[in-house]
Amino acid sequence: MGAMGLRETKKQQTRTAIADAALPLFLAHGFDRVTVAEVARHAGVSTNTVFNYFPTKEDLFFDRQSEVEQYLAALVDPLPPGACCPAAAVRDDLCAALGRGDPALGLGPGAADFFRTVEASPALRAREREIGERVETALAAALPPSPTAPLLAGALAGLHRATLRELRRRVLAGDPPPTVAADLTAATTAAFAPLCPCQAASSGSVGRWSGCAVDRCAVGADRAAAPGPEAEAGRPPAGPS
Repeated sequence: MGAMGLRETKKQQTRTAIADAALPLFLAHGFDRVTVAEVARHAGVSTNTVFNYFPTKEDLFFDRQSEVEQYLAALVDPLPPGACCPAAAVRDDLCAALGRGDPALGLGPGAADFFRTVEASPALRAREREIGERVETALAAALPPSPTAPLLAGALAGLHRATLRELRRRVLAGDPPPTVAADLTAATTAAFAPLCPCQAASSGSVGRWSGCAVDRCAVGADRAAAPGPEAEAGRPPAGPS
């Protein structure tokens, strides 16, 4: 590894260490009550170093927001094998994440504390809305150019966001994550149906698709009762809901 590679690795390690020091403080004391100086002390760095990596305190909490903002756009450009349209790509990915109990959605340990911290902070709720707007903008840019692209992006991002918002509500209410995942897998399949042009016209039943690989959603529901090892690892969700 060259000098540039070593420097980048060191920078990423420092960034991760700062974020790892910040999150427990925010969860324990509330986002608005913790100062950047306190985070710096716990991370063993200067306040200026924290600001070099995270320009605002909200950036410290949502330390993966750049990834989140581009996530849906990356799903549709290019479309993955088996997805006949952007709606199918977003739906299939969401169903798969629900099915494996993905902690990035808020189905892992510590998610309720993370959600409560967000709900208690006007600043974090405002940042979530900003991230959601950037997700939608990036998705619109990734769709094939057309007058309807911004509208479709709004619909897809809105459904995705609404699913995560309902997941948050259920987790905060104390519902078991496997039950939440199974219920939302079924709801997601139904909600995305009007946006996917390759749904087969059949007897009015949602879930019978032509070319959309919606069977992945059914598989996800079956697996939701037994999340994989991913559910035991990782930071709580860092995206909009």
